[in-house]
Amino acid sequence: MGKKIRELGVTIGKLPVGRKNCITDVDGVQVGHVTLDFPIDEEGTYACTGVTAVLPHSGNLFKKKVTAASYVINGFGKTTGLVQVNELGVIESPIMLTNTFGVPAVTQGTLEYMLERNPEIGISTGTINLVVGECNDSYLNSIRHCPVTPGHAIEAIQNATEEVAKEGAVGAGKGMVCFGYKGGIGSSSRIVSVEDENLSYTIGCLVLSNFGEKYEFQADRYNSSKQQEPTTVKPTDGSIIIVLATDAPLSSRQLQRVIKRCGIGLGRTGSHFSHGSGDIVIGFTTAHKISHVSQSVVEIRTQLREDHPIMNKLFTAAAEATEEAIINSMSQAVTTAGRNNHTVHSYNFEN
Repeated sequence: MGKKIRELGVTIGKLPVGRKNCITDVDGVQVGHVTLDFPIDEEGTYACTGVTAVLPHSGNLFKKKVTAASYVINGFGKTTGLVQVNELGVIESPIMLTNTFGVPAVTQGTLEYMLERNPEIGISTGTINLVVGECNDSYLNSIRHCPVTPGHAIEAIQNATEEVAKEGAVGAGKGMVCFGYKGGIGSSSRIVSVEDENLSYTIGCLVLSNFGEKYEFQADRYNSSKQQEPTTVKPTDGSIIIVLATDAPLSSRQLQRVIKRCGIGLGRTGSHFSHGSGDIVIGFTTAHKISHVSQSVVEIRTQLREDHPIMNKLFTAAAEATEEAIINSMSQAVTTAGRNNHTVHSYNFEN
């Protein structure tokens, strides 16, 4: 595993980062991975993929939901659950990431995990909405063989911790390619403050990067002048899944306004949201824990004022954290070999 871009002397943006510079700087948020890296047969068929789980908190997410929203920058994607997320404004399950053809297995595994912990689902209460995002890792992974199983989804959830998330070619990021070089999982965070009221909030971002061609990459932004390994990767347009977490008290509508700004960070790296790219943002705030069952007719939640300067700081934080998370997904990745001896080199940011 390589180094975070800040460890290499590159500062992105102006806002301060959290202690871990990771999505887990948002209190209670957990990340877990399962990485698959093995030959399936002697004919070049290879599992180079995985599963990543993001848990908004460590409790029972079905019983204590969080306020959420999603935003589709470009809709070439095969996610599950986002229609209901935007309709009701909540997330009630772990957010799962994997490869395109792994979505059914990961959905099944996540369902099994949640059903075991909530025996009332589908009997004395309604069903559950599961959220799964994907990118196409078929250059390195023998995607048609569907090596991801429901058990891998369960294992990723069980592996989730509040520690600094592993980044680069791990979990769902194992087989991903970014700008023709190795991509995958990246994370970063920002702190925004209201000095005169002694308030501060955290924005944390985790990405699954799998987009772009070499010529698009804005390498000069990251002081990268070192000669790179050649890349012959001719990817499809690719995709990125961005997960944004915060502890700021936002409504679902306000949260969607914030997560739209993740597209700014994505664009700064060089992406132009290609025709066949699934560029999707999933966001949540831990400020509200919404009970599945309540006898109350009315519920009261706090939220930030729309016209307070803190909103602009949150917009900035979303853009900065997304950009840095993407670059961390590359700087932390290692050269990776996969199916049919395909190899994707890591990008060397060290000058």
